[in-house]
Amino acid sequence: MSELLSLLFSYCVHSLGAEPNSMAPASVLSNLKWLPLNSKINIKSQLQTSNIDVDTVQLPEKTRNSRVLIVGGTGRVGGSTAIALSNLCPDLRIVVAGRNREKGEAMVAKLGGNFGFSQVDMNDENSLRNALQEVDLVVHAAGPFQKEEKCSVLEAAINTKTAYVDICDDTKYAWRAKSFMRRALGANVPAITTGGLCPGLSTIMAAELVRAALRESDQDKPESLRFSYYISGTGGAGPAVLLGSLLLLGEEVIAYSEGEKVKLEPYSGKLNVDFEKGIGKRDVYLMNLPEVRCAYENLGVPTVSARFGSAPFFWNWGMENLTKVLPLEFLRDRSKVGRLVELFGPLIEAVDGIVGEHISMRVDLECASDRSRVAIFSHRKLSTAAGIATAAFALAILEGSTEPGVWFPDEVQGLAIEAREVLLKRASQGTFNFVMNRSPWTIETNPKEHGLGIYV
Repeated sequence: MSELLSLLFSYCVHSLGAEPNSMAPASVLSNLKWLPLNSKINIKSQLQTSNIDVDTVQLPEKTRNSRVLIVGGTGRVGGSTAIALSNLCPDLRIVVAGRNREKGEAMVAKLGGNFGFSQVDMNDENSLRNALQEVDLVVHAAGPFQKEEKCSVLEAAINTKTAYVDICDDTKYAWRAKSFMRRALGANVPAITTGGLCPGLSTIMAAELVRAALRESDQDKPESLRFSYYISGTGGAGPAVLLGSLLLLGEEVIAYSEGEKVKLEPYSGKLNVDFEKGIGKRDVYLMNLPEVRCAYENLGVPTVSARFGSAPFFWNWGMENLTKVLPLEFLRDRSKVGRLVELFGPLIEAVDGIVGEHISMRVDLECASDRSRVAIFSHRKLSTAAGIATAAFALAILEGSTEPGVWFPDEVQGLAIEAREVLLKRASQGTFNFVMNRSPWTIETNPKEHGLGIYV
């Protein structure tokens, strides 16, 4: 089997015109008065794309009929976000934005109701500005964010005084977005970068673990955070997600060890992590992800890393070998990696149909006294989970939980502490396993709770 995979891999490399690598790579809404959090969860509605019940949200009166533009709304994650928003808050007016008018209008015709379509080219400043007229909130879901040189949607949002959230999962893009802080403050625009599922929701999970640990003992300092992610196949989230993952293989991994920044090889440092119910133990590998620097700088944890893994095994095998066989110049070339995604597309789609689209995230916190806490999120469908999580961030902004400026989710100005629990509750709807702030042994040995937090 491994020989067959090697031959297939070599053929694909040569068909793309790449020379094998001779050495491994180095190890707002200005017209609205922002209101305090005021969410009322009272009735149920059905997600149109799944069998998941979601709690409907009652927004403050001034934002109840807000107009929300979703850039990348014709994609899988963007489309899932549009549906989740509509079901969570039926009074919202949702505009799906994309380049392909035929695809967008067909989608809107199918969804009906409060949906509309706007043809938008992110590379055209006038196109973006026109699309954002009379829009209250823009959700940027048009990935991948890797190798994007401009924050064009964020810049247009600030220029038109429109609230903003994105689902960025790229470190360089995230900090480029943060550089717009002064302009966002001047325009009174609230903005969140790295929202959505991962790193957005996983960052909130980490922030709450740290806050709970400090509340229990301000002397027992958090010392280590580890983010672990597992996806079945590509999670059914489309070629954009796969393209972003492959482009990350061309990035040196930045992690932190006892307060020192360390540089590591991508897709190295394998760990076998237990994702518990329905997932089990899975191999995960180091990746360069923005939540690492966020946790180090914003949460003050001195040792932080992030890892990712997939199934079946040959996806991990392929990712690991790409870093060894392909030159870094290839892995950093968006057009060439895009051709690789196209080449493997039919195979990936077929495998996704077999292995499913599960997503699981685990966050491990260790404190100075060796006290450990764990948070786990597992869902049967990545695109659905990402849509609900992104919608939860959008609603938090509409509820006034985000101050003007550009913020990461774990910054209290980005998401008020009292809003975190609400966001976690909304975003975890539909999960088959969601735990927060538990000792590792209580989830890995499946004990019974006998009340008052006592497990036997």
